[in-house]
Amino acid sequence: MKIICIGRNYVDHVKELKSEMPTEPVVFLKPDSALIQKNKPFFYPDFSNDIHHELELVIRINRLGKHIEERFAHKYYSQVALGIDFTARDIQQQCKEKGLPWEKAKAFDGSAPISDFYDLNKLGGIENLKFRLDINGEKRQEADPSLMMFTVNKIISYISSFMTLKIGDLIFTGTPKGVGPVKINDRLEAYLNGEKVMDFKIK
Repeated sequence: MKIICIGRNYVDHVKELKSEMPTEPVVFLKPDSALIQKNKPFFYPDFSNDIHHELELVIRINRLGKHIEERFAHKYYSQVALGIDFTARDIQQQCKEKGLPWEKAKAFDGSAPISDFYDLNKLGGIENLKFRLDINGEKRQEADPSLMMFTVNKIISYISSFMTLKIGDLIFTGTPKGVGPVKINDRLEAYLNGEKVMDFKIK
């Protein structure tokens, strides 16, 4: 099982980080040891002083595919979840300055908390999704897939041109604006179409 992540997929998020606007999806990977499930807490790592939350819509691949045409990509997923792409922003900045890969800032243990998966048909389809993140009861991030620069189907097609997608692979589709630091004792609550699907603490 692969965890494939897309960076810089919302215009306002690219602007808030003062990053270069991408012309194609930005792809990086996380290992399965990054996953946190069942609302277990996230333990703040000792190698960073600046961990940021990044709320994302996550899709799960349900069939084997390579070189998938965008018009057929919708056949390769039927469930969605919400996830957090925790990022060690201080480590990431050091990597960027040296022209190095970001993995140690993005792929560390516990950096990918995720909710249960939900049937897309019961949610009214991908175009009807809305999601948000509250921290300590205050709204921090809110978005829907219409704000993505690269659609889910485009992302699937693009990734599959480089690597085979297998059943169970997860794709984190990028974060909207509003990212920011978390601290110990923060409570994170994520909502999908108004229903709370994640509720965990920073330890």
